[in-house]
Amino acid sequence: MAPVGGTAVQDHVALAEIELCGELIIAASAAEDRLSLESIDEVLRVAEERENRA
Repeated sequence: MAPVGGTAVQDHVALAEIELCGELIIAASAAEDRLSLESIDEVLRVAEERENRA
């Protein structure tokens, strides 16, 4: 039985991963062919993350 009183736990990392998976699904469904590695990196904003780390 679930606890009562609003004690929901949110895993922010899991939520972010789910959002990125959704964005990949949308990009893949809109593409005419398979997504290239560069396209996947663009959807996942890999370059932006690398710049933020530097």
